[in-house]
Amino acid sequence: MGRKPQNKLREAIPIPPPAPLPEPETIDFGGIFNEYASGAIDLIVVLGPTASGKTRYAVDLARRCGGEILSADSRQVYRGMDIGTGKDLNEYGDVPYHLIDIVPAGTRFDLYQWQQAFEYSYKDIRERGRVPILCGGTGLYIQAATCGYTLPQVPPDEALREELEQYDAESLIQRLSEFGPLPDEGVLQSKRRIIRALEVAIYEREHPVKRTGFLPKNPYYIGTLVSREERVARIDKRLDERLAGGMVEEVKGLLNSGIRPEDLVYYGLEYKFVTQYVLGILTWNEMRTLLANAIHQFAKRQMTWFRGMEKDGIRIHWTEVK
Repeated sequence: MGRKPQNKLREAIPIPPPAPLPEPETIDFGGIFNEYASGAIDLIVVLGPTASGKTRYAVDLARRCGGEILSADSRQVYRGMDIGTGKDLNEYGDVPYHLIDIVPAGTRFDLYQWQQAFEYSYKDIRERGRVPILCGGTGLYIQAATCGYTLPQVPPDEALREELEQYDAESLIQRLSEFGPLPDEGVLQSKRRIIRALEVAIYEREHPVKRTGFLPKNPYYIGTLVSREERVARIDKRLDERLAGGMVEEVKGLLNSGIRPEDLVYYGLEYKFVTQYVLGILTWNEMRTLLANAIHQFAKRQMTWFRGMEKDGIRIHWTEVK
């Protein structure tokens, strides 16, 4: 008679505590402005995870120094995508802004194109004697603007795409992670975008990038910091405000204008889940829950990206924002 298998209780694996938040600093605005005037700083960068108050902080900074805002947000470039991308244009008041509403929704505007637009706007602001302030939460775009990389216009590789199509999204993300920090949530929500990201990563490994001559050489980085508990509360509150404030109607309007559902899903987060709700794929509660969870995960990845920048030698001056 065979032995009856024993059910062994697995020992509980302790969950490691989250990494500590950076130590906040008191930012010396006068000192920053003096350094900019002397040429020691040629760009002020305000970065942070979603719902950390970075736009409000950057606008206040711009008013103090005669600055203009350059948006480092991969989705705010699209016209008509206002509520879901959190443009909050009312916060800018009389402060000029750039790289917002520059292409129609439904089109593709990649990192290469964004870097070219950044170059033009950055030069224009400097030539007019104003102070450029780069503000946003898309770490890849911030590094494209400040770390001096020439981004190649990567041609499509149909053979590679056909090969990658055989794998599921999880396997593709795992392979993409071998090239460095993962891109933002919008990319990871679409298998087509993951494949494109891999295509670019493989091309750039085989064609190393070179430093450019036009980009800022001495950026000063300020990070907006809130506690994890406060960030979670802000994200949930802001999401409910946006849902009540017309985000569903915004998505319906975009669909009615002729934009294909798959193109909206391509943009990720709000546009993915609200589109699925409008199409009847998700219930309201499912959409609200999945979207909130996705935004919380996105905020965590943003912080991971910024801490990775620090490990690469970039000094970020973190400050608490109420």
